[in-house]
Amino acid sequence: MTLNILQEIENKLFNRKEIKATIGSEITPSHRKIEALLSEKFKTSPENIKIKKIMGQFGSKIFSISANIYISKKEKNEVELKKKRDIDGQKIEPSTNSSETKTKRSGE
Repeated sequence: MTLNILQEIENKLFNRKEIKATIGSEITPSHRKIEALLSEKFKTSPENIKIKKIMGQFGSKIFSISANIYISKKEKNEVELKKKRDIDGQKIEPSTNSSETKTKRSGE
């Protein structure tokens, strides 16, 4: 996989670098692979990187990437929006309590 940085903007308000890049790959690269490539290139931890989007065009092996690289994990957590499952910390399991799911019928 080849990574080409197209644009790098320093955003001092949010303490981050906003990156626009392209990557050549046979299949759509995963977020983890892109985080690993960016962390090597910019010498930072993958925890400090937020991949905004990965876009490909039909029939092309070149993908456009938009990402933000923060100074620290704390800065990233303060700025980026979180999904509900990330806030709760784990996936909510459905209750398996049989008394709530089964009701007795009066005629039986």
